[in-house]
Amino acid sequence: MSQDNKARFGKVGVLFGGRSAEREVSIMSGNGVLQALRSKGVDAHAFDPAERSLGELEAEKFDRVFIALHGRYGEDGTLQGALEQMGLPYTGPGVMASSIAMDKIMTKRIWLGHDLPTPRFLVLDAHASTPEQLRQVPDVLGLPLMLKAPHEGSTIGISKVNGYSDMQEGFALCAKYDDVVLAEEFIRGRELTVPVLGSGRDARALPVIEIRAPEGNYDYQHKYFTDDTKYLCPAPIDAALTQRVQQLAVQAFNALGCRGWSRVDFMLREAADGTQEPYLLEINTSPGMTGHSLVPMAAKATGMSYEDLCCEILQLAALDMTPSKDWTPQASQ
Repeated sequence: MSQDNKARFGKVGVLFGGRSAEREVSIMSGNGVLQALRSKGVDAHAFDPAERSLGELEAEKFDRVFIALHGRYGEDGTLQGALEQMGLPYTGPGVMASSIAMDKIMTKRIWLGHDLPTPRFLVLDAHASTPEQLRQVPDVLGLPLMLKAPHEGSTIGISKVNGYSDMQEGFALCAKYDDVVLAEEFIRGRELTVPVLGSGRDARALPVIEIRAPEGNYDYQHKYFTDDTKYLCPAPIDAALTQRVQQLAVQAFNALGCRGWSRVDFMLREAADGTQEPYLLEINTSPGMTGHSLVPMAAKATGMSYEDLCCEILQLAALDMTPSKDWTPQASQ
């Protein structure tokens, strides 16, 4: 099998580190993927785009790459565009899907266009919104509400606003990271996440995970560096609701044109009559692969090991555009 994987995948680059605010987590993810692929006989090599140039990446003559970068410059379509130019197949969604999914506002607009449920929201100018405009936001969305930097991940640049007096401070925090701030209705309830593997009609949802963080605070520290958060996989919800949440995850994935793999996050609101309604929050197109990460957890619940998961994701590496073998540069006229 080891020799089979070496021939099957060729020379593989594992891209991790990078220049985003999530560099630390990316290094943990990438090292995990690198070791897993090597354990399966894959000829895998580490590559940090923050320390080496795209020219060096092309010179390595990789046959495909596993993207374990998180956040900007790795998950937002910019790197994917460069890899398309090189004709180098890569894991995860393509240029457009990666770019849209990295923008929580555009993601929500597309989901709404597909009649998929997502919390109500307002878009605020990070530089021009006045104190009076900020005071009006809770009147529209209610309290509490969430403020988010729409181009960051891993709960970076996010603030919960419990009262009018919290708006200015929460807004200032988010404005450090972005030119616009997403103000979003707070959905009180249970937090769920669903990994999706595959593409198009073959896309499939893995088991639903429920996240129970201390005091409901699933922040950066609780995501990656403590064992205080509890994960229930499969989530303790009934079969009909499980099927609905998984179906919504695949619909959300396909609505953005994703392929390969992603992870879709939900909030589950319980109404007074006991009915539970899922709301889409966001989609992660290059999810974490650390010891605390959720895609490996869901895969394990189906009997798939971390190592086999890495190989399956790598097998799905592709390009948006297939380079033409007949194309040659034309001399200028």
